[in-house]
Amino acid sequence: MNWNLPFPSARQPVVARNVVATSQPLAAQAGAQAFARGGNAIDAALAAAIALTVVEPTMNGIGGDAFALVWDGAALHGLNSSGRSPASWTPERFAGLAAMPMRGWDSVTVPGGVAAWHALSERFGKLPFEDLFRDAMRYAREGFPVSPVISHQWAQAAKELHMQPGFSEFIPQGRAPRTGEIWKFAAQADTLEEIARTRGESFYRGALAQKIAAFAAEHGAALSLSDLAAHQAEWVDPVSVAFRGHEVHEIPPNGIGMAALIAVGVMDHLPYEKTAPGSAERMHLEIEAMRLAFADAHMHLADVDHMRVTQEQLLAPAYLRERARLIDPERAGQYGPGQPPSGGTVYLCAADAEGRMVSFIQSNYKGFGSGVVVPGTGIALHNRALGFVTTPGHVNQVAGGKRPLHSIIPAFLTRGGQPVMAFGVMGGNMQPQGHLQMVMRYLVEGWNPQAASDAPRWRIDDAGQLILEPAVPQAVVEGLRRMGHTPKIMVPGNLEFGSAQLVARLDADISGTTDAVYAAGSDHRRDGQAVGY
Repeated sequence: MNWNLPFPSARQPVVARNVVATSQPLAAQAGAQAFARGGNAIDAALAAAIALTVVEPTMNGIGGDAFALVWDGAALHGLNSSGRSPASWTPERFAGLAAMPMRGWDSVTVPGGVAAWHALSERFGKLPFEDLFRDAMRYAREGFPVSPVISHQWAQAAKELHMQPGFSEFIPQGRAPRTGEIWKFAAQADTLEEIARTRGESFYRGALAQKIAAFAAEHGAALSLSDLAAHQAEWVDPVSVAFRGHEVHEIPPNGIGMAALIAVGVMDHLPYEKTAPGSAERMHLEIEAMRLAFADAHMHLADVDHMRVTQEQLLAPAYLRERARLIDPERAGQYGPGQPPSGGTVYLCAADAEGRMVSFIQSNYKGFGSGVVVPGTGIALHNRALGFVTTPGHVNQVAGGKRPLHSIIPAFLTRGGQPVMAFGVMGGNMQPQGHLQMVMRYLVEGWNPQAASDAPRWRIDDAGQLILEPAVPQAVVEGLRRMGHTPKIMVPGNLEFGSAQLVARLDADISGTTDAVYAAGSDHRRDGQAVGY
């Protein structure tokens, strides 16, 4: 591992026996406090995640979804706690729309995040469930100073969402809190206390569920008590692809992690190592592999019960090799989907001295999500229905009781069945692209987790435009243009390139102890930090 720090942030990686890395420092401290109270990596991750719903409401909330990959010391486990659409929805409800609504009640599916907290705690946690809420409730009840990136995001969201039902509770003075201002939300603390006391039952089958359903009915929305009561977090087998002697793991569909795996698999058949690190030629191969992967993902991925091809077919080496042949190493291309042969988000990671590692992600999707906030609860509901399409006959067409294609994806890296790194890059469609870039920076280029995060990024945005961070050297930009790309250079401080958190297990133990030791990195593009205990 290369311990140099060649990129502008020059943040040092955190090396410790127990670590947690998040996008907001107060949440990272909540994770560290869980370690201090005798908790393990799962407890630390959950304490941080619950705190993030309070201290970073612009990216996640109590009314969002969650996914996790957990190394328990012996094996890797996957958790899918994304919610389904209201059972009464039909394609006809959205007929005539070119796309799903982005805001309001018709963008709301059942929130699964609370169920994920309880499922993870019950199966792998060490601390009592109620203990995990301690810091989040304190931040909500006593207040905390809002950090810079979050205050900026809050102000942007307020301009768009102020007319949505209940959103005024997040702007009680008619505006977002400014950097350093103290934000308190006692109603949110009460809701977290209710969730802790009932182990999440109230949210799906109790008093909180009744408040959510009643507010939906008041506005003519379809979400019902029975929709909430039907939700269950689902344990799943992670899906993986081999790359450079390692295994890259993602959650299977309905998550879009398959796009990252397709891109990584395609890279294994391209002349990547013949290109120089940081060069236009190397970035070109990554971009083209990602465009191919997105073409397949947008055609074939959906709720797994509705897919017409399997994940095994999409990841078959012969199919990936065939797709890779479409890429010209010297020229940008355009790609349609292949046909395999028949047959607003927060990410965090944590690890402990006993060898457990957690890759965890939760989200309200587009910032605050739908903009709908259940009065008197602090529950901001996500807008995950935006992940559906309205195209008749498409595998991901909106329907009742169906999970939409999901952008939030935790990732994990192993070697020979042993843990190597928990990592993720939050931020809409940046997530599979970020996963590809982290795998390349860490495995092929050998950077430590912090440097891998700091490296300048590229992104194919939702419109298909290639955008670059301003730190990408001009020679690389010109090289991409010569190959037929039309990159747009974003302004400094632009937040479209996501936020990475990474925790890597170190191979060598130089101290003589049997404890695991980790190196962690936290993205300089956000307010967060990695904390060791």
